[in-house]
Amino acid sequence: MTVGADGERQPGRERLSERLAPDGDDGAPRGGALDGTAIMLAAAKASVPASNLPLLLDRAQAYLDGRAGEYAQEFECVHEDDETAVYLVPLGHWDTKGLDLDFSHREVDAVRRAHAEHLRRVGADADRRDEFETALEIREVAVVSR
Repeated sequence: MTVGADGERQPGRERLSERLAPDGDDGAPRGGALDGTAIMLAAAKASVPASNLPLLLDRAQAYLDGRAGEYAQEFECVHEDDETAVYLVPLGHWDTKGLDLDFSHREVDAVRRAHAEHLRRVGADADRRDEFETALEIREVAVVSR
């Protein structure tokens, strides 16, 4: 449902942000631990249907979360909060993980974009955007749940 110019909700049209909003434990894809706005931005740029992205991100998140200890030991953590730890990982990280997850090239690219957008959102909030943009020139990002 969307809201029209008159402030009334209009049935029949669903916004991506409404689809990604948590509704409790209904088993619907959430998009992993990533910021909802980051998911929407990645969905707009990705070469996969926006409706598929949350499921892909959930699969990737389960993979990452199962290896949280490895990420903490092997990679630089550039941001932590109560819910996530954001790591800089080598270029090609998502290509390798995508093979493990049986993702297509386009699906890997969509997941990579979503994780990078999450870092950009964190950078904007923490006044570290330039630093993180520079890091993204030589590294990729993996967001792991805490």
